[in-house]
Amino acid sequence: MGKPIMAKATAVWLVDNTTLTFKQIADFTGMHELEVQGIADGDVAAGVKGFDPIANNQLDQSEIDKAEKDPLHKLKLKFNPAAQGEEKRRGPRYTPLSKRQDRPASILWLVKFHPELTDGQVSKLVGTTKPTIQAIRERTHWNIANIQPIDPVALGLCKQSELDAAVQKAAAKRAAEGAVMSDDERRKLVSTEQSLEMPAEPKMPTAIEGLETFSLSSNEEEAGEDTFAAEKEDTRSDEEYADAESFFNLPGGSDEDESDDDDK
Repeated sequence: MGKPIMAKATAVWLVDNTTLTFKQIADFTGMHELEVQGIADGDVAAGVKGFDPIANNQLDQSEIDKAEKDPLHKLKLKFNPAAQGEEKRRGPRYTPLSKRQDRPASILWLVKFHPELTDGQVSKLVGTTKPTIQAIRERTHWNIANIQPIDPVALGLCKQSELDAAVQKAAAKRAAEGAVMSDDERRKLVSTEQSLEMPAEPKMPTAIEGLETFSLSSNEEEAGEDTFAAEKEDTRSDEEYADAESFFNLPGGSDEDESDDDDK
């Protein structure tokens, strides 16, 4: 079902001028029920002027009357022949001005981690042109030295479900052509839902990491025991130890040399 134009302004008008439930308004405008409740509380769409769907030929008064009497009734958008086929417009998707500077980073991420995607698929995901994709693939882009790959889902340029669907489609096409995928490429084909359901791999605590392969051989153990016993049982006599004064005696000296020094 189509959605009305200026959905938020239409929701403001319906909240102010009808007794429809939040769910009915949310289903009609394509918004979340909590967002409609926020409009009623004044927390959302503050300062937005209501947009009358009846005066703008999007809704009939009779349809609103039915919905007010029956909370389960869903509002139906008024049929407009001129609006037919607008959702099937071809070409890259519209990207807001605030996010257009992030498109080269997302293109580089897709080219690097999903090289199986075609230029057309990348263009539809992030809303760019094929010459830009080709320049980043061939690393001839004017700013390629400063571009860092960033996930387009994290940048808000596409949805994770859309990315998963594009990757699965590209994998099916490669399989039909008889191409053999590596293990790393197969891991990339796992969807987000499947990856979240996978059990976490057991990890070794960092305090004992690296000690799981440490062991002492029999010869090393015997040598260590002998060394410890030798250090423990010291049978040397006191005369064998040098006294403290012997450390101050210079080697190679004689009494005659000392007397000569005194005469001088």
